Amino acid sequence: MSLAPPAAATPRNVPSKSTAQAELNALTVASEGSMTGYSRDLFPHWITISGTCNTRETVLKRDGSNVVVDGSCYATSGSWYSPYDGATWYSPTDVDIDHVVPLAEAWRSGASGWTTSRRQAFANDLTYPQLIAVTDNVNQAKGDNDPASWKPPRTSYYCTYSKMWIRVKYHWSLKLQSSEKSALQSMLNSCSY
Repeated sequence: MSLAPPAAATPRNVPSKSTAQAELNALTVASEGSMTGYSRDLFPHWITISGTCNTRETVLKRDGSNVVVDGSCYATSGSWYSPYDGATWYSPTDVDIDHVVPLAEAWRSGASGWTTSRRQAFANDLTYPQLIAVTDNVNQAKGDNDPASWKPPRTSYYCTYSKMWIRVKYHWSLKLQSSEKSALQSMLNSCSY
């Protein structure tokens, strides 16, 4: 592991501060829903995107540098910079693909009422900033927590993280709790743009 940050790929469609503020203001604040009936299997993820490449492999290629894949699209080498903690990894097994808005959080925020195909689209969303390659144990520490309970270890990433979270919740019409909104507002306030 090295701490020298290479150019990090940023997921697509991260809004500006002003757009994120407008989207945050437009989100519905509500009590968190129940976990009753939740299963990760209700969010089919890592579907085939192109050829033999699934969503995970697509994000590894997008977010990595000098990524080499085998005939099955499995990354065999490259480097991945995790903006959450500032670490660089050289093995794809040290990297997880984080669902910025976790699947269980989406379930509690409105996805429990979605169709399976809509949940699949959410879990494999490459259009909005929902998927990002990060250090595996940092992703595992995050679990299914929202920003009221977990923030990236690097405070300098709060701005981008909050804008990504807000955009995903806004695009997918998910609700948020008041504590989550307060945490997001505080993080968004750290943005200079």
